[in-house]
Amino acid sequence: MTSTVPASRDSPQAPGSVTPGALHRSAVRRSALLAAALAAVVVVSVASLALGSHGLAPAEVWDALVRGGTSEGAVIVRDLRVPRTVLGLVVGAALGLAGALMQALTRNPLADPGLLGVEAGAAAAVVTAIALLGLRTPGEFVAFALVGAAVVAALVHAVGAGRNGTDPVRLVLAGAAVSAVLYAYIEAVILLDPAAFTAFRSWRYGAIAGRDAGDLLVVGPLLFLGAVVALGLGQALNAAALGDDVGAGLGVSLRRTRVLAAAAVAVLCGAATALAGPIAFIGLAVPYVARLLVGADLRWVLVLSLPLGAVALLAADVMGRVVGSPGEVSVGIVTAAVGGPLFVLLVRRRRIPRL
Repeated sequence: MTSTVPASRDSPQAPGSVTPGALHRSAVRRSALLAAALAAVVVVSVASLALGSHGLAPAEVWDALVRGGTSEGAVIVRDLRVPRTVLGLVVGAALGLAGALMQALTRNPLADPGLLGVEAGAAAAVVTAIALLGLRTPGEFVAFALVGAAVVAALVHAVGAGRNGTDPVRLVLAGAAVSAVLYAYIEAVILLDPAAFTAFRSWRYGAIAGRDAGDLLVVGPLLFLGAVVALGLGQALNAAALGDDVGAGLGVSLRRTRVLAAAAVAVLCGAATALAGPIAFIGLAVPYVARLLVGADLRWVLVLSLPLGAVALLAADVMGRVVGSPGEVSVGIVTAAVGGPLFVLLVRRRRIPRL
């Protein structure tokens, strides 16, 4: 006698296993959640423009955006808070999407983009540029961070590849090993060159304040390309999540899918890290929340991770300004302090879906 197990919303369902009516209701619900997330982006953007050491009313923000002017409030909004808000939205969206892609790639719901060594590669390249070339600003070492992230991602993929292709477990182990070596190198350079530590410190803890808007123009096309590639992999990753044999039977090239996914993670996380420094929790928890809301369909998880990541990072930045007023707390410190305990609470209270 055999028994059947109902399909879980945490597992991709085979075609034909649900009725058209259920599919329609699910699509409507997910679309509503996406609309709500986009509305949250608008709300947190207004808060980012209005709140800080110099508080502004929403009407003042609107007047500064529409009419411009030379008043103190208009200058603060136009020259400081608009670039900061845009940078926060872009970096948060990139980290959220990179995290969702990383967790799908490794089939580990607690995976972090740092497991691929991307953040370690970017940090190692930056500290090398600071120590050897005397670079001091993000605009000067953005290119080095991108190259470091890409090279290390390629190295981790090569080390993690077996005879039968890239294995998710081998990939995670390779990323952890390479990251350990790189962070040891970073600490050695900092100890030998205190001046390098001084220049590296402000970038190392993650911040979007005081960044040059021109840096975003440099890496923006790369972020856009990485996002397009990532969003285009949703269907293939859904098939791969059913197992290598099933995925191959559905006509999916697993090697190509994993190579493209790893490359997209490197570009998204590397560029975001170059702009704002290493920022914890966003890439780890945002995909987890997205799966709780829309289930395991990676097409929706990837899409929803974009606005959720933007909201999470920008909300953390606003919180840092409010809590630290008249100064401020770096967004990387806020995400680590608030996000870490919150994520532990979520893990303890809810079942973690298997990928």
